[in-house]
Amino acid sequence: QVQLVESGGGSVQAGGSLILSCKASGGTFSRYNIGWFRQAPGKELEFVSAISRSANTYYSDSTKGRFTISRDNDRKMVYLQMDSLTHEDTGVYFCAAVQTIITGFTRPASMSDYTHWGQGTQVTVSS
Repeated sequence: QVQLVESGGGSVQAGGSLILSCKASGGTFSRYNIGWFRQAPGKELEFVSAISRSANTYYSDSTKGRFTISRDNDRKMVYLQMDSLTHEDTGVYFCAAVQTIITGFTRPASMSDYTHWGQGTQVTVSS
C-alpha cells in the first residue's frame, strides 16, 4: 500500500509560480500512475494533471501549457510545476495513485479509478 503526502502549497500572487510535491512511501512506486486533482471552495473535485508509470503526461484544458508534471521514481516523488497562476487555480490540491500492470493510462482524469489519496495542500492565488 502506498501512502502519499503533498507539500509545496502556499499563497502567491497572480502570475506567479509554485511547485507542488507528492511524496510516496510504501509500495512499488514505479508501478503507480499518479494524478493531481484540486477542489476549489464550493466546487467539486476536478482533474488537474496526471503522469503514467511510463511518464506519459496528461493535463486538463485549463492547465495545459501552464503546468508541468514530472516524476522521480528513485525518490518516489511526483512534482507539479505551476506557472502563470490565476485566482481560478486556488484550491486544495490532492495527489492520487493507482497501481497498474500496463504502461498506458486509459482514464487519467477519472478520480474514481484512483485508490490512494493524500491529504491535500492548499494553494491560494491572489488577484
